[in-house]
Amino acid sequence: MYAIVEIAGQQFKVERGNKVYVHRLEANEGAKVEFDRVLLLDNDGKISVGNPTVEGAKVAATVIEHLKGDKVIVFKKLRRKGFQKWNNHRQHFTQLLIQGVLAKGDTLKEELKADKAARNFTISRNAPAVTAEAKVEKKAPAKKAPAKKAAAKKTTKKD
Repeated sequence: MYAIVEIAGQQFKVERGNKVYVHRLEANEGAKVEFDRVLLLDNDGKISVGNPTVEGAKVAATVIEHLKGDKVIVFKKLRRKGFQKWNNHRQHFTQLLIQGVLAKGDTLKEELKADKAARNFTISRNAPAVTAEAKVEKKAPAKKAPAKKAAAKKTTKKD
């Protein structure tokens, strides 16, 4: 089951268990939030399209953390005029863990835990999971001290 939901003025495709970065919300970390502006709802092939929203549908989520995005550099220049203006910006985001997509009359059965493992989320779904044992194995063995060079052999010329 997935839904297209509008959060903070932007549309997101969400499913249960997804993590989504949205523009900063006025909620504390660990708080549970619900979004009722569901524009489309797909329940195992049965699609409901809202006009403009699907009536009674909700998306339940938990705020994992507030963070900042990458720095965006804004550089303006007019050639041959001597004008240069440099500015930068970092957007504030909120990371949400989607607890469930609820149709009309549904209730949230079980909650997903927003634990420490959820915070270490990687966007790439194809990347293999790295365990603590694998991290230890990847470390290079300690380098040995370089051996002292043997004294150079003296060669004599034979006439």
